[in-house]
Amino acid sequence: MKKILITGALGQIGSELLVKLREVYGTDHVVATDIRKNDSEIALSGPFEILDVTDSKRMFEIAKNHQVDTIIHLAALLSATAEAKPLLAWNLNMGGLVNALEVARELSCQFFTPSSIGAFGPTTPKENTPQETIQRPTTMYGVNKVAGELLCDYYFHKFGVDTRGIRFPGLISYVTPPGGGTTDYAVEIYYEAVKRGKYTSYIEKGTFMDMMYMPDALKAIITLMEANAAQIKHRNAFNVTAMSVAPEMIASEIRKHIPEFEIEYHVDPARQAIAESWPNSIDPSAAREEWGFAAEYNLQTMTSDMLEKLSKKYSPSTMAK
Repeated sequence: MKKILITGALGQIGSELLVKLREVYGTDHVVATDIRKNDSEIALSGPFEILDVTDSKRMFEIAKNHQVDTIIHLAALLSATAEAKPLLAWNLNMGGLVNALEVARELSCQFFTPSSIGAFGPTTPKENTPQETIQRPTTMYGVNKVAGELLCDYYFHKFGVDTRGIRFPGLISYVTPPGGGTTDYAVEIYYEAVKRGKYTSYIEKGTFMDMMYMPDALKAIITLMEANAAQIKHRNAFNVTAMSVAPEMIASEIRKHIPEFEIEYHVDPARQAIAESWPNSIDPSAAREEWGFAAEYNLQTMTSDMLEKLSKKYSPSTMAK
């Protein structure tokens, strides 16, 4: 990667990946785009263009003008939001993806877009879900992800576009607030633990889902994109994970740092149904074998770091600024 274009750069992954990529490759070598610009430090820290990813002409112009050789396409609606607005999700998630792939084809760019555990469904094996398995999701988000995996495979085989992708589990971050995903309870619980000392979970006790701390996710993207193409077999849908956890497990770990922390449950049937359609745990062995994936954080180390960072973020002195 020498000159990189990111779509959805102000979103959950993009806001942190942008900073990391500029650290690694240089500020002027990473062009951020999003549908709107804010006055955040990341938006103002380097090249930034307004882009609606459904506008294929504008996307092509930006990529060509900046002479990019890599496209990281992140713009999308997440699972819970997509289920509430399925037609918008289809038009944005699939329309934006095919536009980005077309630009990559026309300009011979390397290409990355994330998939998700949402690509699995209720008939997928629940434990240690294999790399290659049944994928019959029951959500619009999941349908988008499966179609996206196949579309990226098609552009690789048909046009030779160097497409690569990862099936991310729930991603946990202290930088970006939750953005409409089913796994976002695992982000919210840390924020509420620091700010209020209690949390009401919309996911039921005992519901296991795979999770990963954002630093590991960023490292995974860069590692995959820098990997030797000859070693990559699966390309667009690598299973990755760091931990399989249920809400009460996170709460228990938080109590080691905040003993008075309390958790209650008020289940959201829609998001609970989505969670129950996903695996309890997935097998990341293909990613380990093909490009050396390895997560550094587990539940204990992630919780310690999350609470430390959020405590600084929401300290009285910081809030007063």
